[in-house]
Amino acid sequence: MIWFQKDVTLEHVHHLRQSNMAEHIGLEFTELGPDFIKASIPVDHRTNQPYGILHGGASCVLAETLGSIGSALVIDTEKFICVGLEINANHIRSVSEGFVTGTAIPIHIGRSTHVWDIRIVDGNQNLICISRLTVAILPKK
Repeated sequence: MIWFQKDVTLEHVHHLRQSNMAEHIGLEFTELGPDFIKASIPVDHRTNQPYGILHGGASCVLAETLGSIGSALVIDTEKFICVGLEINANHIRSVSEGFVTGTAIPIHIGRSTHVWDIRIVDGNQNLICISRLTVAILPKK
């Protein structure tokens, strides 16, 4: 298990989505494994672009939220904070309804940076987006 708190559960991370972008787009954390975290967002008026398909920015919000929360679960938050440093996303397929689910798995967990691989799929497990997020780990002031 990679998490700093060995007894961490989904209930621990639910409050991290309140009163921010994640709550605004309807993000829900769905699974927390020994080395991954998953969340879903609806494909609806909050997340669509004008053509009625999932907005690429919504995919990036899902990816960055997953990687950032993953990093927050790995570090000692009494001593450090984590912030997104770089994100890229390849939008593979469009989706116009239902939900999409992202899974974040660490590629690198270092002292000053973390790199996450985030795969987003639709309800039929079709790949929608592949993203990579680099997170900076900074001392808390």
